[in-house]
Amino acid sequence: MLPIRPRLAAIATGVLLVSGCAGLSPTSDDAAPATSAPSSSAPSGAASPEAGAAEAEDPDAPTSWGPTVGELDAARELVSTWTPEQLAGGVIVGRFHGTDPAEPARMVRDLHLAGVSVTGANVADLDQVRAMTAGIAKAAADDGRDFPPVIGVDQEGGYVSHLRGIATEFPHFASAGQAIAADPKEGRRATRVAALTTALELRGLGFTWVFAPVADVTIGAADPTIGARSPSTDPELAADAVAAAIKGYDAAGIVSTVKHFPGHGTATSDSHDTLPVVDSPLGEIESHDLPPFEAAIDKAAPAVMLSHLDLTAIAPGVPASMAPEVYDLLRDDLGFEGVAITDSLGMGAVGGRPTPALQALEAGADLLLMPVETATTHQIVTDAINAGDVSRERVEEAAARVVALQVWQARVAAQRPVPADVVERARAASADLLSAAY
Repeated sequence: MLPIRPRLAAIATGVLLVSGCAGLSPTSDDAAPATSAPSSSAPSGAASPEAGAAEAEDPDAPTSWGPTVGELDAARELVSTWTPEQLAGGVIVGRFHGTDPAEPARMVRDLHLAGVSVTGANVADLDQVRAMTAGIAKAAADDGRDFPPVIGVDQEGGYVSHLRGIATEFPHFASAGQAIAADPKEGRRATRVAALTTALELRGLGFTWVFAPVADVTIGAADPTIGARSPSTDPELAADAVAAAIKGYDAAGIVSTVKHFPGHGTATSDSHDTLPVVDSPLGEIESHDLPPFEAAIDKAAPAVMLSHLDLTAIAPGVPASMAPEVYDLLRDDLGFEGVAITDSLGMGAVGGRPTPALQALEAGADLLLMPVETATTHQIVTDAINAGDVSRERVEEAAARVVALQVWQARVAAQRPVPADVVERARAASADLLSAAY
């Protein structure tokens, strides 16, 4: 068991005072491309870091989560020029209804959204999906951006696969843990190749983000939400599976999203319906729930999704996605420097709270996922920036991370073209993972 960190121990003391959460073999193609990039890959209109800065960092040096130092600096310069309306849009990933490709494109263009999340209800057929993602990308370009928008989808494998019938079906992520348990080296390889080919296939359909892998360590039958979406009941096996998946996604040039921090696998109610209360002590959270997230961060995970859980040991009564203490745990204790994104803000766990998106942004979220009313949320955030209810500095920090990550995504994707036989590779990788697991 890992020792409880000093800051976590301080949190515990504070809570007590106040209250008494078919075989693809490894090839050179599976290796990740280089992460460094020339400064010309930065967004247009962004200035270089100030000359003469003390101990200036190499702009081509990679950060711990993907983008280079120069890309992040350029993103900061760019968002500093944005209007409050642009800033508000830059931290929102919207939801939309129906299958008309024009609707999400309009939202991205008119509200300056970072992007949109596509669900099964937005999907009709292959041609419609391609038209939709192309329209969203064009809308972002028409809005003056020379980096891609967030076009995300839940495509975990198993029953959480919103492109069912469109993209290759992969087994539940539990298969990854089972494959690694059976043969660690082969299991990690099969998991990595599954993630790689999933990501390449998604990129071929026009997606830039995938809301996977699931890093939750399930407790089994008492867990009604995660179950086989989890790689394992064993924290170390789960950590191995998540680390392998991150390597595959990164190599393919798609933004992966490790979820649901700091771990939904012990919750005995469903956050889609209600706010689950998790009474695990800090030591148990650290030993049972955190290892897969730590492994992901160690492998340069670009994004982490925050759960809607009431963690009584950390921030009692407040959803983790809206609790500054949970973002502190992620950033200060685990050292994560990338994009923190909320779980869907349309879920029952947070649906009855006033201005949940604003609460999450103030707490430390960089992206606000699928608010119930995207246009209304955009206006709320815009008004809050104008009124000083949320600091412009906080919103710029969030938006800059998102821009830098999308610049990274475009750069790595350009280095790794989608192969013509990507569907065949994905089908083979799916069968390979299933075979390795069983």
